[in-house]
Amino acid sequence: MDIYRSYSITKLLEGNTYPGRGIVIGRTADGKKAVAAYFIMGRSVNSRNRIFTEKNGEIFTEPFDASRVQDPSLIIYAAVRRFANHLIVTNGDQTDTVWEGLQAGKTFEEALESREFEPDAPNFTPRISGMLTFENGDFSYRMSILKSLDACGSACARYSFSYPSAAGLGHFLHTYVCDGNPIPTFQGEPERVCLGSDIDAIAAEIWNALNESNRISLYVCLTDLADGATETRIINKNC
Repeated sequence: MDIYRSYSITKLLEGNTYPGRGIVIGRTADGKKAVAAYFIMGRSVNSRNRIFTEKNGEIFTEPFDASRVQDPSLIIYAAVRRFANHLIVTNGDQTDTVWEGLQAGKTFEEALESREFEPDAPNFTPRISGMLTFENGDFSYRMSILKSLDACGSACARYSFSYPSAAGLGHFLHTYVCDGNPIPTFQGEPERVCLGSDIDAIAAEIWNALNESNRISLYVCLTDLADGATETRIINKNC
C-alpha cells in the first residue's frame, strides 16, 4: 500500500451512494490557489429540502421550501465563514463555534473542545471541520473530526490533522464510510486527493462523483495566493 498515493475524488466515491457531508481542502495543481469545497447529501425529505446561499462571502444552508421544514436544528447553519486570515468550513453550527473561538484567542482545536458529534442516535453523525490559514503568500490547513467513541454515544473521540499545502494535493474528510443503518462513521485520516487548477473542473468532478439521488448542494472556493482574490461556485440540486 502506498500511503503517499493520491486518488481522484471520482475513484474514491465511485459506487458509494452515501458518503454524507464532505470537506475537501488543498492546493491547485499549478500551486497558485487554495481550494476549499463542501458538499451536503441527504436521504430524508427534511435533509433534501436545502440549498446553499452566499451572503457577504459566507455560505449558509437554507430551506428550499420553508413550508416543508420538519426540524431545522441540524440542517440549517453557516457552513463557511471568515475571520482575519482564516477560512472556516464545517458541516454544522460549529462553524460559529470556531469563529467565536478565534475571536476569543483560541486555536481551532481549543474552540472545538466545547462540541461533540451530533445527537442523532443511532448514527451519531460526526462533526467535521476545516480551517485554512493564509500568511505570506502561502497557507496551511487543519481538519478535525469529532465522533462517537462507541455505538452508544457514551463519549466523544477527537481527531485533528494539520497540513502544509502542496501543489495538486488535497485532503478529503466525509462523515460516513457509506450508506447503512446505522450509517457507519468515517474512519482513519482524511483521504489524499488529486486537485486540478480549474474551478469548474474541480466542481464538476466532485458533483458528478456524488450519487445523483442523494446529492443536494456543493460549494467550491479558490483563493489566489498572490492577491487574495476569490472565485466561487455553488451547485444546488434544488433551484
